Amino acid sequence: MAFTMTSCLTVVDSGEVGIKFNKLAVSQEGTLISEPVSGFVWYWPFTTRVFTYPTYIQRVDYQPFTVTTQDAAVFTMDPMLAYNIDRSRAVDIFSKHRKPIESIEAGYIRTCVYDAYRITANNYKSDSLMSNRAGFEREVRQMLEKSLETDGFMVSEFTSQITPPSSLSQMIEAKNAAVQAALKAENEVKKAEAEAKIAVAKAEGEAKAMRVKADAEAYYNMKISASLTDRIVAEDWIEKWDGKMPSVQSGNGNMMPVINLK
Repeated sequence: MAFTMTSCLTVVDSGEVGIKFNKLAVSQEGTLISEPVSGFVWYWPFTTRVFTYPTYIQRVDYQPFTVTTQDAAVFTMDPMLAYNIDRSRAVDIFSKHRKPIESIEAGYIRTCVYDAYRITANNYKSDSLMSNRAGFEREVRQMLEKSLETDGFMVSEFTSQITPPSSLSQMIEAKNAAVQAALKAENEVKKAEAEAKIAVAKAEGEAKAMRVKADAEAYYNMKISASLTDRIVAEDWIEKWDGKMPSVQSGNGNMMPVINLK
């Protein structure tokens, strides 16, 4: 009796949703007769069973797989998915799949992920996919969310690592190297032009400074020359003066000194 009572009791905790179903009967539509349950659940093991699904976030890191673009380039996708089950849809999920969550992840959900990548990649050429990876991943997620949420799986995170074919990677590296070389050459030209402009400006500044200096020196020499001429005249006058003060009669009767400098 104790064995029978124990085998008829199970516990569905708060992080799960339980589905109690009749193993021997189906509805008129051909689906299992089932209902959601939680907490302590009593059941008759010979005719009924309680199945549980976790409702908290599940994370699945899938093994990488390949998809092909329009121009037949083969890309490797390495996706990681985080999702949870809509509690209100748990009965529908069980009625459709009738498998544990691990089996659903490995089968149905993985197929949805692969199809989202495959269908979206077929709309891209290899170069456009590489240049617009964010847009590509956004389209993949939108398609995946649409297919999974229809069945009660709510996507919360979806990321992937996209690896292009080695030939395309080499082309991209060569293109990037060429771009970098062109930018380097352009920068060197700009640097040379800037240095030339600096040199010209410096030379013009030095020439202007020299002109200013020459003008100042010429002005100085002119002043010195004028000053020396007056002095020489005065000195010559003094040397030739005999000490006498000769004078002549002016028209008004005054006496004017006359000095013979010859």
